Amino acid sequence: MTDIQHHSLNYIELPSVNNDVMKTFYGKVFGWSFIDYGETYTAIQGAGLDGGFDMDSDRKPSEQGALIVLYSNDLEVSEASIRAEGGIVTKSIFSFPGGRRFHFNDPSGNNLAVWTQA
Repeated sequence: MTDIQHHSLNYIELPSVNNDVMKTFYGKVFGWSFIDYGETYTAIQGAGLDGGFDMDSDRKPSEQGALIVLYSNDLEVSEASIRAEGGIVTKSIFSFPGGRRFHFNDPSGNNLAVWTQA
């Protein structure tokens, strides 16, 4: 018997152009670790939700898909780390009710966001 809840978010796959670049970026910026499954698939560990980078998918990196939002205890440090590792900030830090966030593109071109509480 598993502990997986019915209809819960369970796994996120990000299309990837280069898994080595993606592992370096996400490992340095967010401290995630990885397990390679063959030459085109890498599983993500330590991100709070299981996931992976998929170089063999028909899906392509996009700014138009679902927005994955990560949490940070220090938004400015996270933004600086993303920039330092080659990520592109696409929307600078802004406030919203309950917190602040910014959006960025990872090295493959996937658009994500990082937020922090007010």
